Amino acid sequence: MSSTAHTMPGTTSLPESVALRDDKAAVRIVDQRLLPQVLETIDLDNAQDMWDAIFQLKVRGAPAIGVAAAWCYYVLARQAIEAAQSMQDLRTRLAENARYLDSSRPTAVNLSWALARMEAAADQFAASHAAASPSDIIPVLEAEAQSIHDETVTASNEIARLGASLLEDNWGVITHCNAGPLACLGYGTGQGPFYYAHDQGMKLHVYVDETRPLLQGARLTAFELTHAGIDTTLLCDNMAAQLMREGRVQACMVGCDRVAANGDVANKIGTSGLAILAKHYGIPFYVLGPTSTIDLNCTTGSNIVIEQRDGSEISDLHFAQPMAPAGIACYNPAFDVCDHSLVSAIVTERGICRPPFEESIAALFES
Repeated sequence: MSSTAHTMPGTTSLPESVALRDDKAAVRIVDQRLLPQVLETIDLDNAQDMWDAIFQLKVRGAPAIGVAAAWCYYVLARQAIEAAQSMQDLRTRLAENARYLDSSRPTAVNLSWALARMEAAADQFAASHAAASPSDIIPVLEAEAQSIHDETVTASNEIARLGASLLEDNWGVITHCNAGPLACLGYGTGQGPFYYAHDQGMKLHVYVDETRPLLQGARLTAFELTHAGIDTTLLCDNMAAQLMREGRVQACMVGCDRVAANGDVANKIGTSGLAILAKHYGIPFYVLGPTSTIDLNCTTGSNIVIEQRDGSEISDLHFAQPMAPAGIACYNPAFDVCDHSLVSAIVTERGICRPPFEESIAALFES
């Protein structure tokens, strides 16, 4: 794995968080763990580093994970053709790579979705070109990965546009975790409307939950928003209730990692608590994400597997020294499930879904 470190870009634009390296031999990502102090891109050119990058949150955000997975699959396919004896042999190797990458994180559906698309493209080509050379499949896989990438950017930009239509000038808006350009490409999803609205001349004040324990809000969202010149205030997660009580918040907007068919939403831990507070104070709670995050095979949020992470993220990470007694048991789910009854609308690139979500979500996939 090679890396390149950069000084913070000031007022210049940020690099795309996921991209295929120019020589097509590696996937280049922004290491999101190091922000905001250091902007560093790293090149992923082997399966172990790719798996680690997803698991260790070097690349994170459901849409960005999906794009990264597609390009990782493609790069590994380029390597696999060197040893593959036949098209069938190549398909076996590609399937093994897909299973391995898919095991890195269980909750964000875009990971399995993107890999399934790459597998389907490989299957379709292999079925109709059984006698072809293994190298003949590479342009097909590159085209599919590029489609996933392009579609993700287009979806984010449309979600941002539609989400901005739900906001009004001079509103205060609160958000949780990170679902902006770094996590979703383009404008982003959960925070995309803020950038779109800003470009259209709308004035917003965005309140950013720090998002414990990994501080995606403080490290990433606050960094992106201030970098864009958007009026931003950072707060601890447990301060949101007081902020709402003071009347400073007119809307909540968050991203999502998986949406069940009934509208239940899995997102970064703390999202459900924020939604409950918004319900109490009569504040609309909007979830924004591409249709690729909607899992119609998942009937309710109870079917969503919640990733459990190492307790040291709570007790040690981001502290100069441990802040908890040695050996203390820690409960550290990476996500929670927000019940659909707490959600005002789900904004996708195909339109805005409102309750009853079973009907409005299903309608997205009818055409």
